[in-house]
Amino acid sequence: MPAAESPKYRAAEQRVPEELRPEFQRLVKEYEFCTTLRYGRGYVAYEVLADLILAGWRASATPHATSPL
Repeated sequence: MPAAESPKYRAAEQRVPEELRPEFQRLVKEYEFCTTLRYGRGYVAYEVLADLILAGWRASATPHATSPL
């Protein structure tokens, strides 16, 4: 099931203010991608990622050359 169709994803996304949802969506996609690379499955704790966005987390730098993103 794609993340956006998950009830847990939708519940976590609803906690995030509208203007911050693109950041939440980006963080979910990147986290899911990285867990898929490392573990073969996209494990995501949506509520934790929503907490990070609400706490002020934002991407602020260009990825390092060795990053898979």
